[in-house]
Amino acid sequence: MSAHKIGFNTAVAIVIANMIGTGVFTSLGFQVLSIESGFGILMLWIVGGVLALCGALTYGEIGSAFPESGGEYNYLSKLYHPSIGFISGWVSVTVGFAAPIAAAAVALGQYVTKIYPTINATLLALTVIGIITAIHSINLKAGGLFQRVFTIVKVVCIIMFVGFGLYHVPQHSVDFAPSPTAWKDIFSTGFAASLIYVTYAYSGWNAATYISGEISDAKKNLPKALFVGTLLVMIVYTLLNFVFLYSVPVPELKGVLEVGYLSANKIFGTQLGQFMSLVIALLLISTISAMVLAGPRVMQSMGNDIKGLSFFAISNKNKVPYVAIIFQSTIAVILVLTSSFQSLITYVGFTLNLFTFLTVLGIFILRYKHKHVETSYKTFLYPVTPVVFLLIILWILINIMIEKPMESLCGLGTVLLGLGIYFLTNKKENKNNGQISETSSPGSP
Repeated sequence: MSAHKIGFNTAVAIVIANMIGTGVFTSLGFQVLSIESGFGILMLWIVGGVLALCGALTYGEIGSAFPESGGEYNYLSKLYHPSIGFISGWVSVTVGFAAPIAAAAVALGQYVTKIYPTINATLLALTVIGIITAIHSINLKAGGLFQRVFTIVKVVCIIMFVGFGLYHVPQHSVDFAPSPTAWKDIFSTGFAASLIYVTYAYSGWNAATYISGEISDAKKNLPKALFVGTLLVMIVYTLLNFVFLYSVPVPELKGVLEVGYLSANKIFGTQLGQFMSLVIALLLISTISAMVLAGPRVMQSMGNDIKGLSFFAISNKNKVPYVAIIFQSTIAVILVLTSSFQSLITYVGFTLNLFTFLTVLGIFILRYKHKHVETSYKTFLYPVTPVVFLLIILWILINIMIEKPMESLCGLGTVLLGLGIYFLTNKKENKNNGQISETSSPGSP
């Protein structure tokens, strides 16, 4: 393996680390505002997991066909048009990674200040972003080791949390039966609206696609990493939310951000519960690290393709795109200082789902327009898998536009701004190239 290549295990670690983070430890309090049945909540996370698996299985084939770094930027440029790819890359730069980094850092700060009230949560969030940015700006090997270690610690701690939670004897009545009320919850608009938090929590199942150009034997390892990482997280998420509901009464969860803190106090008692809450805060470091590692590779690919953005492609002697890393972290810092957590999650979820929808839809274009492109993997249960994904995402997007029009408009505004920047920075290229060739790709020098 090349010294600069990432192995299968690290790719799986990146998928897991990107997924397990802010969403699962903070979003349940918002979900129970509209869904109170235990069965309804668990189905919410199972549906979200099935959705992520369908996406991962489909992305696996597309990523096998186009194994260069860049994620949706790479795929949409080839499947549709470079302008569509650029907008998705722009969204990844401004929303897809920077905003979740900010949200994870804010959550980390709030978890810590529950235990140490004298600590400034905002200053702590900014410090964590700064340190992780510095680590990943220096060396890919060091960043990969940092990622693997923190992901292993994260998974072990969550398994311990779930294990102790299942042995805990709750002081309140718990009902997970599929009652008529529970089924009514599942088919409600509140269920669809709550899915935006779940899809945010599961976002990251496509993380390895952003660095596929740096994965050893990407055509083989990328689909496997996407599937294995997503399946493991689906199991963990369902168990973790079962424990949250099992240990804390629903009325106490409503509107609360630090769900893990409440649950830990119920399971372990106040003192040990505070320690476990601190552990949860530390686990968010892994999430921030994974996104700081993956996101700038999209900007690097864009910089390679577009002269006006060539500064994003600047790398150090270790081939690390440090300019892109610093730029992304700067946006995250601004968001930490200016945004509210709940509106940020809705805005991120809506905007990212637009492009995962287009990418999964692209599997049909790949099958019929690019038959000559060799793939080492075919989507399991095609075409059922992508169709299920597309229908659920469409249902979510329509409900979010109805329930949260302001966040939806902000998302669409970000897309339009990206389109404007594309034409401003790419005028010369547009005159000469109507479309990126089959042999070259975003991410290729």
